[in-house]
Amino acid sequence: MFDPRNILVIDFGQLGDVVLSVPALRAIRERFRDARITVAVGKAGVDIVSLSGYANSTIGVDRVALRDGPKLVSIAKILKLVKDVRRQQFDFVIDLHSLSETNLLGFFSGAPQRLYSRRPGRSLNFLSNFRPQPPAEDTRKHCVERYLDVLRPLNIKEVSSIPILRTRPSDDLAVEKMLRKEKGNPEAPLVGLFPGAGHPSRRWPIERFAALADHLIRNERVRVVVFAGPEEKQFIQEIARQFPPSVILFDRLTIPQLASAQAKLSVFVSNDTGPLHLAAAVGTSVVMLMHRLTPHGFVPIEQHHRTIYGQTVEDLEVDEVYKVTCELLAARRTTALFTR
Repeated sequence: MFDPRNILVIDFGQLGDVVLSVPALRAIRERFRDARITVAVGKAGVDIVSLSGYANSTIGVDRVALRDGPKLVSIAKILKLVKDVRRQQFDFVIDLHSLSETNLLGFFSGAPQRLYSRRPGRSLNFLSNFRPQPPAEDTRKHCVERYLDVLRPLNIKEVSSIPILRTRPSDDLAVEKMLRKEKGNPEAPLVGLFPGAGHPSRRWPIERFAALADHLIRNERVRVVVFAGPEEKQFIQEIARQFPPSVILFDRLTIPQLASAQAKLSVFVSNDTGPLHLAAAVGTSVVMLMHRLTPHGFVPIEQHHRTIYGQTVEDLEVDEVYKVTCELLAARRTTALFTR
């Protein structure tokens, strides 16, 4: 029986990718209950893996700094990473994301068994030696299912495909203190808005987010929380200028604090970006704004989420987004009545 004791999982996707890999991490933990599991993950994903509770330790790698930093410094950091990985003497490597550089890291780890995602044109399949091999990546499938496909050779079956993350009490308390300092009725429902996205083509115009906030505050008597991370610094002045003065701006949260804040929301409205998947994973209903016409592999899975499409994201009208948000608000209020 195959029974590795010291496993390295390589999971170098972006924030949203790591959230969507949580079902695979859960499946690995359940399959190898007594093994020590270390997850090598991008800098933004370290906290996600920690919140999942499925790893004994993490190795955080700032891939952006390696890519964009001075070449000699990056080479030195890569060599140190390889040395550190080899020192831990892993006996099994699972590469969920499977790029050429991550396949090489798995090979140089010295682990005798290596199971890699098979991504045509992106992975180095000859460096993987676990048999049988997983099926080649099928991009028509949801991202969660693609990660689970990598584990098929391990005879892992009937696994839940819903990413679930639990917040930490210390972060819940910190967010609660922040909210108590803010204006507005503390009993009013909270609706979150995230106007950022990694690429301009994914961003719904910020003035429409502002109009949506105005509609929700005036008509639904909610408190609106606008979230912004390091990549949204450029929008802070616009948010202050265009949004109603009563909105709450959270722009300096850690990722675990962001998860705790999102867990307190009734609805989270966001562009197609990582924080949306985090909100869904902590159990909040989300409205996803997208620039594509057909469903694809990164939409939230559960029924209580909504996705709104347009030929471009700018095609989406405020009234349409407002209507869908109100539908989810009403559903949450109804649920609250029956769970008191």
